Amino acid sequence: MDATTDIQVRENEGRREVIDPVRRRWVSLTPEEGVRQQTLLMLHERYGYPYELMQVEGAISVNGMTRRCDIVVYDREGKPWMIVECKRPEVPLTQKVCDQACRYNTVLQVPYLLLTNGRQQVVVEIDYLHGTLKQLPKVLNIHK
Repeated sequence: MDATTDIQVRENEGRREVIDPVRRRWVSLTPEEGVRQQTLLMLHERYGYPYELMQVEGAISVNGMTRRCDIVVYDREGKPWMIVECKRPEVPLTQKVCDQACRYNTVLQVPYLLLTNGRQQVVVEIDYLHGTLKQLPKVLNIHK
């Protein structure tokens, strides 16, 4: 997937920038940012998630250290519902990537994780009762 398809890009003082519809500002278009913006667009257009229920690079404290979640999707009651971890297109979605999202989830306690590098997506459902993770075939739509 081309990271700039369907997202608004501009040149500004010799660098490429993309408009972030959640943060409502222009940000530098790095490879990871391109994946993040494509994912925001997909969640909004294909699955109907309102931008107002998404947070980009929200700070959390994990074991006393500040970390930033790429995207957190909230449900209509304002509770965290899904953590999205975005990687550069050449970074494989390994157990290490899943572990990173799971560490963030020790704070947020969401039922779903989405891992993506723009080429692949892995959706994981968390069963807190049994302490298990289950891979799902696709992103869910909570707004239907």
